[in-house]
Amino acid sequence: MPTLTEIVQRGWDAVAAGDMDALVADYTQDMIFVMPGQTDLIEGVPAFRAAVENLGAAVPAGFEVTGLRHIAGDDEVVTICSWKSAKVPSSQLAALFRFRGDKIYEERWFVDTEQWKAAF
Repeated sequence: MPTLTEIVQRGWDAVAAGDMDALVADYTQDMIFVMPGQTDLIEGVPAFRAAVENLGAAVPAGFEVTGLRHIAGDDEVVTICSWKSAKVPSSQLAALFRFRGDKIYEERWFVDTEQWKAAF
């Protein structure tokens, strides 16, 4: 059985490969995704899948992940994601993944929202 960190990394790899079937396989059907700014909430795999299918429209021009570092807890993993874009030469965000067993039931992104807005 993979570790929680391996499951999270598998998700990042699936997004990079454009394999949304592989991504959503690791989420509970009733999962929630809390967007940057913590006010936008996506509930359930169908809505989450629709959002990630349109990921290109949700990230700034030239967005690129430049590094990932995972920190594991008992039933959660935090990823520190280094990124850059056309207007931001270097930054980080944190993503919290909370688990029930080996499935993610909550994903929450923590971003400098002012910098994120300025990146568009």
